[in-house]
Amino acid sequence: MPFCLQVVPKYWLNLDPYWKGTSPLMYRYFHEDGSQTADPGDEVWGGHECCYSIVTSVVGEGKIREHYVRINRCWPHMLVSRKKDWSWEMSNVLYCYSSVPDGHRVGGTGPLLLCV
Repeated sequence: MPFCLQVVPKYWLNLDPYWKGTSPLMYRYFHEDGSQTADPGDEVWGGHECCYSIVTSVVGEGKIREHYVRINRCWPHMLVSRKKDWSWEMSNVLYCYSSVPDGHRVGGTGPLLLCV
């Protein structure tokens, strides 16, 4: 089980129909303009407005302390990491986003590269 699923409160997992076994994975889309959307009809999403930003924390003399992603300013910041198959993961103590191959979509990231 990925680390992010070991620490996510059951409340959040119970909101996700995938973890309850009642529907496929939920998709979230991070657009170049800083907006975030979901698939039409996604009942968990609820159609609310959402935006994200990439934050670089700088300390004295221009030294970078950390980079992270912030969603809607009030949510805990998310750390970004690469997985062994070169896909991305963003996570914090409440939720975890993993990139998925989407070569079937216009502008998609392409097929999954398996680790050997």
